[in-house]
Amino acid sequence: MTPLVTAPHLDIDALLIDPSKRIIVCTGSGGVGKTTTAAALGVRAAELGRSVCVLTIDPARRLAQAMGLNSLDNTPRLVAGVGRTTEIGTGSLHAMMLDMKRTFDEVVEAHADADRAAQILSNPFYQALSSSFAGTQEYMAMEKLGQLRSQADEEGLWDLIIVDTPPSRSALDFLDAPARLGSFLDGRFIRILTAPARGAGRGIGKLAAMGFGIFTGVLSKILGAQVLNDVGTFVAAIDSTFGGFRERAEVTYTLLQDQGTSFIVIAAPEPDALREASYFVERLRHDAMPLAGLVLNRVQPISDTSLSSKQAMAAAERLRERDDVPEALLTADLLDLHAQRLRMWTRQSHLAQRFTSAHPGVAIATVPALAEDVHDLAGLNEIGDLLAAREN
Repeated sequence: MTPLVTAPHLDIDALLIDPSKRIIVCTGSGGVGKTTTAAALGVRAAELGRSVCVLTIDPARRLAQAMGLNSLDNTPRLVAGVGRTTEIGTGSLHAMMLDMKRTFDEVVEAHADADRAAQILSNPFYQALSSSFAGTQEYMAMEKLGQLRSQADEEGLWDLIIVDTPPSRSALDFLDAPARLGSFLDGRFIRILTAPARGAGRGIGKLAAMGFGIFTGVLSKILGAQVLNDVGTFVAAIDSTFGGFRERAEVTYTLLQDQGTSFIVIAAPEPDALREASYFVERLRHDAMPLAGLVLNRVQPISDTSLSSKQAMAAAERLRERDDVPEALLTADLLDLHAQRLRMWTRQSHLAQRFTSAHPGVAIATVPALAEDVHDLAGLNEIGDLLAAREN
């Protein structure tokens, strides 16, 4: 395949066999093949001898089935038939799908006594927060990553964790989620609701309680008494638990900055996807997080660019004027198809080159567009081979 862009080569196999690499984070905008890439990296790493756990986020049913995980849940499950013994070690692959609410529940159960945990879990405001609050899925992905890393260290289960980040509107949401959730929990509304309980028994607490009564009277008219009661009950019960949330988020954030972690940004050769990838590369650099490189998915494969699209179209037109050549129309159609593919390749090459010009040091691996979606382990192995190919 003719190279799409001149850039340093992202050596996927060298990254996967490096024993110092314990976490690989696949990120990028939605719809660019992050989940498939994360799964393919997991399969390839296991075949190279690593003990891998892949944390997927809402995979398509076909991809879950490709990994033999029809009953995918919040617990890592062994993927049968994947992994080889090499000089590196005995490879294996576990995979799981993040259950956002279940992860939130586990955190509450682990950091509150049984009575308080039951009170929190049954609270309607908590149920809404744990299911639909903006940023909760991204935060819980980081929470689960921290849990998996601790489990790996304590039990020696995996030497590599691959994370497929949530399909957010923005790739930056994964890094911003802890701060956003912390900002919500430390915000003025929450502090007002918790002030009476914190100041109870003191003069300032009585004043706060008086002010709180006036404040809640107004909110009751806006939100309804039951909603406000649910919020107040939730805050009173959760107050001590959330301190641990923030601390663990900071620990995980630091873990992401460690040299044992590598980020792979996934993009398609489209303007929006590459623009998002550019933002993320800049953010990683700003936050001193280790970037391995960019995977450019769904590239138009072209083996020969010696014939331009204009030349191909002109030749096709001349052939259509030849009535004496039986194969002329078929050859003309093939030339038209070649011209269309070449125009697409030229456009993609221009977009990729623009990214490379802005980020000249970023290594790139390209994956050609496939004829059909990946639906089995053979397909994931094919993607892994393409990722590792040096001529891309």
